[in-house]
Amino acid sequence: MSLALESRPAMTLVDDDLHSARLLTRMLAAHGGPQVEHLPDPDIALDEISARSAVSGDEPLFVIADLKRSSVATRDFVAALKAAAPRVTIVAMAPSLQKSVRDCLLEAGAAAVFERHADVNLYRREAASIIAFWVRGQHLDAVGT
Repeated sequence: MSLALESRPAMTLVDDDLHSARLLTRMLAAHGGPQVEHLPDPDIALDEISARSAVSGDEPLFVIADLKRSSVATRDFVAALKAAAPRVTIVAMAPSLQKSVRDCLLEAGAAAVFERHADVNLYRREAASIIAFWVRGQHLDAVGT
């Protein structure tokens, strides 16, 4: 007997800018990243990820938040998602890594903060850093025996 299990992408990107989401998704894939699901609407993303977290058991959920509709959109989303789904690992993209910006996102519940660069080479380096961070958080026994 075989069971059909619903396959979910390993990462969920919540990004309200389609161009930015496509670029980051391509960069993550170029660095050996897993399949990425893009959710453009933060309100829908909050509901979907919270529901998924409630039924996922020990399955880790990894979310990248990069919202640009206001200067505090990412912070507000991170705080709301962390309150609704405390086991989810959330990383945040920010326009800079100034201490005040970084501390604000970390206090909201982000596990890490990465910088959104205009320079493609610097942006590529941040994507590689996100993949390295994700890999370090993986369970060694995540693959069956």
